[in-house]
Amino acid sequence: MLEEVERWLSTRSWSVTDRPLHKILAAKRATGQTVSVVLPALNEQETVGDIVTAVRRDLVRRVPLVDEVVVVDSGSTDRTSEVAAAAGARVVHRDEILPRIPAAPGKGEVLWRSLLVTSGDIVCFVDADLREFSPDFVSGIVGPLLTDPEVHLVKAMYDRPLGTAAGQGGRVTELMARPLLNMHWPQLAGFVQPLGGEYAARRSLLERLPFPVGYGVELGMLVDALHLVGLDALAQVDVGVRRHRHQDGQALGRMSAAIYRTAQLRLARAHLVRPQLTQFERVGNGFEPRTYSVDTEERPPMAEIAEYAARRVA
Repeated sequence: MLEEVERWLSTRSWSVTDRPLHKILAAKRATGQTVSVVLPALNEQETVGDIVTAVRRDLVRRVPLVDEVVVVDSGSTDRTSEVAAAAGARVVHRDEILPRIPAAPGKGEVLWRSLLVTSGDIVCFVDADLREFSPDFVSGIVGPLLTDPEVHLVKAMYDRPLGTAAGQGGRVTELMARPLLNMHWPQLAGFVQPLGGEYAARRSLLERLPFPVGYGVELGMLVDALHLVGLDALAQVDVGVRRHRHQDGQALGRMSAAIYRTAQLRLARAHLVRPQLTQFERVGNGFEPRTYSVDTEERPPMAEIAEYAARRVA
């Protein structure tokens, strides 16, 4: 590991207990910064309500840390929107945001569009499929941004059990993202959960970043933020254990392909010869190929979008 990364681990890796809530609130009052929590959601009716309820109960009503909770529904066919609204979130459908640009499927698309319907100086993203959710996931990663003006982006780190097996979650991280980062961006080798969906950043940074529309968004954001603001502006906070719905192996394969493509573009802005991934499924006594397109689109920095600029002027 690079000496720079070892130093970073000792100065930019914290525990949620390092910043008590009263200190975070005092910093929020002193700086006047506002906080938006965004949950990108697709068919998460079983979990989204509990997350919204916990954030509003503990971080809106009990203590005034969070200023708005927004769920961006990316086309759910279940009751995700109704459950989120009943729990007190403001629910916005992906297709209602920036309608002049047709929406692409993918998580990154939803995160990018969320910048247009939130107002916080700090934006905190939380996946909507978390189980046994703790408000520490929000306060832990927002804390450094409120208390340290030199920090611009904070990732949550945690244990990720797979069923009853401790530490076996995050298979795409270990098999794809971590090798890529260590080999090509070794400054980022200290991130425990580089693909984790819980992270917070200053709006002033997010609006200058391009957003891969799909699963490559987390890796792309880390790499681009490193080049834009430097390693010391990035940090991570230990928030305990993350439990969520795990995807099957083929879904993880498609996720890996999107992440590799995101890395490839950042390495050379090269042309993808075949932006597709073929996988196989057993049908009867044989195997049938299934070919999927790999995400090949990225959204420009939000600061370049006319509607966003107009909203800021207004």
